[in-house]
Amino acid sequence: MQFKRSLRKNRRGVSPAISMVIITAVTAILVMVSGIYALQVLQSQRATAEFDAVQKSILAFDDAVRDIAWEQGGSRSIRFTNSYGNMRLIDDLQSFEITVQGLSGTFNHTFKTATVKYQMPYGYGLAGTESSYILGNASVGMSQLTESLGQVLVKQEPGLTSINLNYRVRVSEVGSMDINGTTVNYVYIFVVKLNSVNSTIGTGDFDLICKNVGLKTTFYGPYTVNAPDPGVLVTSDYGESKFIRLNEGNTFIFNIVTAEVGVSY
Repeated sequence: MQFKRSLRKNRRGVSPAISMVIITAVTAILVMVSGIYALQVLQSQRATAEFDAVQKSILAFDDAVRDIAWEQGGSRSIRFTNSYGNMRLIDDLQSFEITVQGLSGTFNHTFKTATVKYQMPYGYGLAGTESSYILGNASVGMSQLTESLGQVLVKQEPGLTSINLNYRVRVSEVGSMDINGTTVNYVYIFVVKLNSVNSTIGTGDFDLICKNVGLKTTFYGPYTVNAPDPGVLVTSDYGESKFIRLNEGNTFIFNIVTAEVGVSY
């Protein structure tokens, strides 16, 4: 009889102990899960902040390129910070061809240019399926002086978000001149050609440097019109093209002004 009373007493003592162990284990699991979630949220917030900061730095770098592109020997640098992503310099990534149509003669001017690319290989809440231009647009050529030569594309794909800096071609008619009774129209074609060594920049702070390493002008013409709607056709090996119609005139001279910009870190 005494043994049964003791067994019932021990059972009453064991039950609260087991409950305490279960509660403690569940609490520990909840704390661990909450900690992991909080860490993921914190990393996502930091990655988003870095991505936003890199976008601003890329735009500042484009300003730097614009400032030194037409200044022989000019150089500038912009500070970047990588923690969650990485910066890549890709040489000769994009090819361009410039031709004229509707004239007595034709020329083919081709060149290759490098690309500055930042990419975040992990989601961090940024990945999606959208793409948008925060500078310029999808056109590979333009004629308006108010448009930027720079082209910054933010591209979001599953598992990868990137920022790409490229440059387009500007075609500008600067005026005409009477030469021996013939009105000659002058057309300037401006090209920014980036040069770099293929490289991937790791985590940390670094300065991205742009330097003017060459400035040259190539002359073509004079050409006379022999078909309606003469113009300049700019094409890219990405399958994009832009036809820029020229104003009325009988004779044209083309000047291709190329600014070679070295990019390094």
